[in-house]
Amino acid sequence: MSADPSAPAYALLAKLGITHRTVEHPPVFTVAESQELRGTLPGGHTKNLFTKDKADRLFLITAEEDSPIDLNATSKLLGTKGRLSFASAELLREHLGIEPGSVTPLALVNDKAGLVTFILEKRLLEHEVINVHPLVNSRTTALKREELLAYIAATGHSVQVMELPHRVLEPEAGG
Repeated sequence: MSADPSAPAYALLAKLGITHRTVEHPPVFTVAESQELRGTLPGGHTKNLFTKDKADRLFLITAEEDSPIDLNATSKLLGTKGRLSFASAELLREHLGIEPGSVTPLALVNDKAGLVTFILEKRLLEHEVINVHPLVNSRTTALKREELLAYIAATGHSVQVMELPHRVLEPEAGG
């Protein structure tokens, strides 16, 4: 039996004295699946984008789940070399120690080299509680806003809070 994939996150939460509520659910790979399966968990829910620029700088962007992030405009805002694109599963495993579908700010605990820049959408801070995966997409962990920020700081990462540019969404046909 392999070790619990959430163990590094839970260990840091315990070290920091942060209590958390975690619920188990079938694995989710999209925001829509998450919305269907999570039930009525209160608080803000996230979507997480693990990206890189042309210079291979890595960025973890954590945003409100319904934010239609414009990566081209975000690239310009961050001053990246070329536009941001999604990083490979190999880079995800190498730097954050997690599998695709499980991207979360809690995985910064595995970025010992500090090579990932963390970006947090400002809208999420409007929520007292923020829900994230604990390194695996079959669980959701609820943390108070301040506790999530303390956790990130304890990983050695700074939190760049930004108002992220959104794509203009076309109205759905027939509705």
